[in-house]
Order: sequence, then C-alpha cells, then structure tokens
Amino acid sequence: MLIVMKPNASDDAIQKVVDCIKSKGFDSHISKGEINTVIGAVGGKAIQDRRDIELMEGVQEVLKISSNYKLASRTFKNDDSIIKVRNAEIGGNKIAVIAGPCAVESLEQLEAIAECLHRCGVKFMRGGAFKPRTSPYSFQGLGEQGLKYLRQVADKYNMAIVSEVMEASQIELCVKYVDILQVGARNMQNFNLLRELGYIKKPVLLKRGLSATIEELLMSAEYIMAGGNRDVILCERGIRTFETATRNTLDISAIPVIKKLSHLPIIVDPSHATGLRDKVAPMSRAAIAAGADGIIVEIHNSPDTALCDGAQSLYLNQFEELYGELKGIAPVLKREL
Repeated sequence: MLIVMKPNASDDAIQKVVDCIKSKGFDSHISKGEINTVIGAVGGKAIQDRRDIELMEGVQEVLKISSNYKLASRTFKNDDSIIKVRNAEIGGNKIAVIAGPCAVESLEQLEAIAECLHRCGVKFMRGGAFKPRTSPYSFQGLGEQGLKYLRQVADKYNMAIVSEVMEASQIELCVKYVDILQVGARNMQNFNLLRELGYIKKPVLLKRGLSATIEELLMSAEYIMAGGNRDVILCERGIRTFETATRNTLDISAIPVIKKLSHLPIIVDPSHATGLRDKVAPMSRAAIAAGADGIIVEIHNSPDTALCDGAQSLYLNQFEELYGELKGIAPVLKREL
C-alpha cells in the first residue's frame, strides 16, 4: 500500500501517518520526490477500510500496489534512482563503466589494469577476491589478500571497487574494502545473504540468476530493500536457454522492461552473457543503445594466461577502443559516460 502525501504536507503530518501504519503492523518506507512524499506500507495484514488513512491530515490518496515487489516498483518511486558511490554515480543521465579482471591474481596485474582504466577515465574497477567456480579444483581467488590489493590500487587511482560476496559470513570483511558488494547469479535467491545485505549501508549489485524471470530478480532486490538498503543496482548477465553458440543468451529486452517496472538502475554484463571476447563489444553497444545505465566487463592485461575466464576478457587495447565507441554513442542518447 502507498500513501501519497500532498505537496504541502508537513513533517508532523507525515510522521502521524507513519505512526498510524506502524500501529497496524506495517513497516514504513518513505520516498521523497520533487513534488510529493510517498510512504510505502509493507508487511502486516491488508487494511479492509483505507478511509481512516485517507482522511488524515496531509494525505492526498491511498493506493494499493498490485506487484509483489513494493519498494523496487516504479509505483513506489517514479523518479529513477541514482546510486552515488565515492566520486561517481550509477543511474540517471550517467552511463557507468565497470571494468577489471574476473579474478584478482596479483598486485602487478591490478596495477596494469588500473592504469588503463584511469587513462580512459573509468571510475569503477571490478575484481573477484572470492570466486564461485563450477569445479572445486579451479582457482578460488586470493580472499582477503585480493581485497587488500584491490583497495590499494583503487585508492591510488581514485576509483570505486566492485567485488563479489558469496555468503553472509563474508559481508563484514568485504565492507572493510569494497564500495559495491556484488551478488552473483548463483546467489540471486540466497535469501539469507540478501536479508543481511539489507542491513548494510553500501550499494549492492544484484545479478540476474541463470534461469530467473524479471519478476524474480525484482523480488530478490525487494529482499535487500526491505531491510533498509535502497542502493540496489540490477544486472542483466544473460540467462540459460537452449542456444549453445554463446555461454548464455543476453536478454536485451529485459532492459526496457525493467526500466518500466522499476526505478532501480540496471547495468549489463556482456562478458558472462556471451563468454566470448569478440562478442563483448557489440553486446556492450547494444546494451547502452537499449537504455542500460552501464556495463560491467572483464578485461585483463594478459587474457591468454588468466587464471579465470580469459576467453571472455578483453585485451586492454580492445577495452580502450570499446570505451571510445561508447563515448560516441552516449551523446546520441542524451547521456554521458
């Protein structure tokens, strides 16, 4: 249920409405727009007669939200959410580019990659310290040492870090080093992890599951937001279909669909979607043209010797070329990198 307050509603009137819905067993979530303040009533039992609230001072109307994802819905917040991270933003008029290796392998590796990103003007660096691998014998990441390397290099070049958290017990450690905590596709419906991420004060990048519907992705975002963390970034990274020519099938149509349903920013991961280096650039261009708020791509200073996903990682010169192409596309869409 949504309570839309009048444009001139006082803080006292808003608080009285909040107190009222809490007394009925609901959690309250306030969204202040340019014109109206909207109060979301989540949880509790359905109110049979809404007139008690409609007649309260400052209330303009009371609306029922039909979707299961309340806080992530465009109904709750009509304006696009903009996630601010250090000296950068994701969402709104900005197109965010997040790039880096699949896995952190060494400090020297990160230095070479970060220098390239800094030269291009990229403000977000990704890198995996904990790696969920299909085989238990594959490289599993450097753990906390990898996080330390990421923080050291990112601070040197004034960049924000994106890195994956795999389980709730890792959150406290990751928060010490990481600016945006990533939830991988395999963990999209790890509800215990999502609940715990709702209590932190750092943005969460939530990847779509291998076979998840758009509604399921938004419901997973709702788990995080219901805990109080509104800074959720959605990520389309391809879904599993019958096609075998690429690792997954990148669902470009998900971008405009989610843009209509939700106020949350959505970025695209063409590296995991295709699994093939030569497909990353065209899919990146397509994603931005379709309205994505950014891309997250894997790059490496030596993909042929990478310990993880070298075949889908761009060479540094290929990334620089792609970045230049995106700078040309952005103004056509009245956006900027």
